Amino acid sequence: MGILTGKTAVVTGSNRGIGRELVTRFAEEGAAIWACARRESEDFLSFVQEISEKYQVSVTPVYFDLSDSNQIKEGIQGIIKKKKPVDILVNNAGIAYGATFQMTSLDKLREVFEINYFAQIQIMQLISRCMMKQKSGSIINIASVGGIEANPGYLAYGSSKAALIWATKCLSKEMGSYGVRVNAVAPGLTETSMGHYKSEEELEQVVKRTSLKRMGAPKEIADAVLYLASEQASFVTGQILQVDGGR
Repeated sequence: MGILTGKTAVVTGSNRGIGRELVTRFAEEGAAIWACARRESEDFLSFVQEISEKYQVSVTPVYFDLSDSNQIKEGIQGIIKKKKPVDILVNNAGIAYGATFQMTSLDKLREVFEINYFAQIQIMQLISRCMMKQKSGSIINIASVGGIEANPGYLAYGSSKAALIWATKCLSKEMGSYGVRVNAVAPGLTETSMGHYKSEEELEQVVKRTSLKRMGAPKEIADAVLYLASEQASFVTGQILQVDGGR
């Protein structure tokens, strides 16, 4: 039996990168999964079916766009209407954006916050109601070291992740009395398509100032999330776990 056997998890951004690895690791540990993605694709459906059959767990695709609050509401309410416990929520989906302060339009700033912050808050508001009723649950937000350390050119992305980190700590205080834990994982540079949106020169500079002198693997981020999702972290809440190779 896996450490998540009998648990049900909602994972956003599950069609690629860290999210795809999360679905794999959670299924491997016995969880039933609502695998959320922006749109349907043959590749994603094949992946979901393969994981479900391999680990003999339910993996159900759900589709909504994080930039559309109505789609989010419809997608999450579709999960809630099944009237099954939701034990774990991982807010993984997000977008990266880099530009200097002067070159960041307010429209772009709003777009980044809409996806990286407001959508996450909306999902947590909807899912947490179920968790509060059942007096248990674990919420894990995927933040970023970019929301902790300030670097030029990342006003939109960094501030959206900093807001998510603050929200994580605030929610942990509010939800604790209901038995709901709220934590975040702040990955460093990771081997995903999002991790490679930086230039090769920038990537090299970040790796040079990382203690382990390499990028992280999606599995290493997923393992940290798995810990926070499990009962092994039953007395852990309000924490921001940096998984960054020693930035």
